[in-house]
Amino acid sequence: MRQIQVEGLTVQVYEDRKEMGRAAARWVAGLYRRIAGERGRVRIIFAAAPSQNEFLAALQEETGVDWTKAIAFHLDEYLELAADSPQSFRSYLRKHIVEATRPGVMHWINGETGDADAECRRYAALLDEAPLDIACIGIGENGHLAFNDPPVADFEDPFSVKVVELDERDRQQQVNDGCFPSLDEVPRQAITVTIPAIMRSRFISCVVPGARKAEAVKAALLGPISTSCPASILRRHPRAVLFLDRESAALLPPDWSWTEQAQAPA
Repeated sequence: MRQIQVEGLTVQVYEDRKEMGRAAARWVAGLYRRIAGERGRVRIIFAAAPSQNEFLAALQEETGVDWTKAIAFHLDEYLELAADSPQSFRSYLRKHIVEATRPGVMHWINGETGDADAECRRYAALLDEAPLDIACIGIGENGHLAFNDPPVADFEDPFSVKVVELDERDRQQQVNDGCFPSLDEVPRQAITVTIPAIMRSRFISCVVPGARKAEAVKAALLGPISTSCPASILRRHPRAVLFLDRESAALLPPDWSWTEQAQAPA
């Protein structure tokens, strides 16, 4: 493991996806146990993507996590895709975390709604009841956070939840991930939690494995803080950790002053 600080963001690199997932799960579980003990409930939000597989599997194995104290959310959902479709993010999270942990409350985005604007207002009201304690997120191949692609990302967004048109590169990622057989079958619209709502979280765990994410990781850490790479905003969060594997970190400067000891923000 190697670690470096990039402005406010802690960056940790692990040998492979499995070790990366375990490290993220240990950190998130430790935060969860502490917050549950202090407050009696934990407001937590999850990304739904294959990049999260190892992390969510390891999180289920963490002991001493009382999931009945969870008030859980998810980051985004396609519009007009059935909840039981294998490509829906509701299906993914049920399979990868919810069925195993049974959180006390799970708030779902209804992508099948006939009134998307009303659904955004409903979900935003639930999110805005109190800040999120922990956001468990990833980064897209185009640098997106949730479905905040470069064309629609707004660091000063007045909304907590909104409808977005999906960028073609984002839609192609869903094909690359094996979620859809062709680009034409990927929905063109989605409901997403916005960047300001994510950034209001007390802690952020960002899990990003794989060679296809290396360009986005490089842009997020070395480029300007700009909506051209929405993930770059994570450098302004004081208690966020970016968990990488060797492949996703491959384009980072080899002469950076890495340390060999993990020390995630508490």
